Amino acid sequence: MSTSRLLAEIAAEFFGTMIILLIGGGVVASVVLFGSGVPGEVVNGGTTNINLAWGLAVMLGVFVSAKISGAHLNPAVTLALAVFRGFSWSKVAPYFLAQIAGAFSGAAIVFFSYREAFLKFDPALEKTAGVFATFPAFPAAPMAGFFDQLIGTALLLFLILAISDEHSNPPPAYFAPVLVGLIVVAIGMSFGAMHGYAINPARDFGPRLFTVLAGFRNNGLTDGSGVFWVPIAGPLVGGLVGAAAYDFGIRRFLR
Repeated sequence: MSTSRLLAEIAAEFFGTMIILLIGGGVVASVVLFGSGVPGEVVNGGTTNINLAWGLAVMLGVFVSAKISGAHLNPAVTLALAVFRGFSWSKVAPYFLAQIAGAFSGAAIVFFSYREAFLKFDPALEKTAGVFATFPAFPAAPMAGFFDQLIGTALLLFLILAISDEHSNPPPAYFAPVLVGLIVVAIGMSFGAMHGYAINPARDFGPRLFTVLAGFRNNGLTDGSGVFWVPIAGPLVGGLVGAAAYDFGIRRFLR
């Protein structure tokens, strides 16, 4: 493969993942920073807006990058495709880096767009790192979050492989991104509470790294809590589990 082709794929992964964070991070910022602060009161659509916007974010990121890079936009997808679909191992690390950099950049743009609102709502930047990165609902039980991430990402890969399987009845290429977005919405609504449904190591680590550099406290990476590993390890393992389940449970009967 030529260097120019690889650069095009890296650019597609970068911009596709950046779009996911621009829209996904933007909706969380809107809900959190402009909420009423009254417990139980739903403002700006609450979790419904968040789930729908993240699905739209993924759909649009896939539209942007699918024809060039295959729209992985997620290290869990890249790893699973390398293991189960022959994706070149030489491109795994460049894809990972592009995805993390895209997520980092998207988070940075959201922060600077909402900067005045962040400083008004949280002047010390000590309670809003969760706008960008995910955190456990039960910090004392990290394996609960790990299992949650494993399930969510296993579902994601199982269903992505199902809708893209050439041996089955794949949808038209222009409709596939819509289905992927709907998969993300469904996973968010079903498994979004335990650990924020990152289901994507780049989507979590890139923005979390940004929060560290931007001076956010309680960021899950440098605060001693150690929660950063869950949305990295859980999705990477879950993606392999989901891909294996699809290949050995469904695909082998379609050939």
